[in-house]
Order: sequence, then structure tokens, then C-alpha cells
Amino acid sequence: MSGGAGAVESGAAEVGPGDVGPAGSGAAEVGLAERVHAGLRAEGGTVAVAESLTGGLLAAALVDVPGASATFRGSVTAYATELKASVLGVDEGLLAVHGPVHPVVARQMAEGVRKLLGATYGIATTGVAGPEPQDGQPVGTVHLAVAGPGGSLVSSPRLSGDRATIRHRAVTAALELLVGRLASGTPTR
Repeated sequence: MSGGAGAVESGAAEVGPGDVGPAGSGAAEVGLAERVHAGLRAEGGTVAVAESLTGGLLAAALVDVPGASATFRGSVTAYATELKASVLGVDEGLLAVHGPVHPVVARQMAEGVRKLLGATYGIATTGVAGPEPQDGQPVGTVHLAVAGPGGSLVSSPRLSGDRATIRHRAVTAALELLVGRLASGTPTR
């Protein structure tokens, strides 16, 4: 395993129908994205995004907020497994053994995009949105990670719903993870 210190927040908390859905998720995502930018501005921080499962939705939620350019560095959508290694620096051996849907892959993606784009925080998404299982992983398997100056944090919620719903719920969960990290007062310098 390569990369720095990292905590894995285990738990496959089932997230079912509720206030997050593919069409209705905009308000929740925008509110969380606004909180992310406010937290980053307060500490002089920036964020970069590495996405697989969400295919650009997380970056889009962040740039939908007016003034995002002050804190958003950029994003990499590494949908193909080999790009996770060649662009983001995910360990090829890890990918060969466990595939792209793994908590350590998420952590290495977050760490890689943080370094690549020179951000205070990196955030990453990987998982299976369906409709079919992938590499032995069931639909709804999701791994999210935030990497920052105080180390890395991984969350692995089990999400339910159709493909679009799972992807939007993953965006919401990723934003919540970063909001929580920012609220924890972890120093950025």
C-alpha cells in the first residue's frame, strides 16, 4: 500500500429513498457545495476533485457555486482504470488485485489529485452505480475519500437506487464528508 496516513471510516450505512435523488438533488448539493467553499475561504484552502463513479457530477456541483474559482482548483475524471494509475498515481498492484472499487483506491485518488493540482484538499469518488455489479462488487458499493494536510479519511456508504440516484447520492455524501472534515478544524498549514 502506498500513500500517507489514512483513516478508513467503515460501515455500509444504507442510504435509501429520502431527500436525495437524481433530479431533486440539486438543492442539497448546492447547499453543501456552498458550505464547502465557505469553509475553504475561511481557512484559505482549495480543493481538487478526482472522480470515477460520479463522472464529473461532483466537480459540477462545486463549480455551480458563484465564486467557486477562489477555492476550486480543478478536477480529473478518471473513469478508465488505467487512468487512475497513470494520471492520479494509484498503485497499479492495488488495482490489479482489488480493482478500481476499493477504499484504498479512493484514498490514493484523493491524495493523487491533491498533489497533481496543488490543492489543500483532494476529494475522490469510486464505486458501482449499476445497473450491473462490477468486478464482484454489488451495485451501490461506494468509496469516497478526502485527503488533506492532516491525512486522509475514507467513507464507504452503501447507497441504493437506480444509477442516477446512486451517483447523485455519492456526490452528496462526498460533499458531506468534506464539510465534516472542514468543520473538524484540521489545520491547513
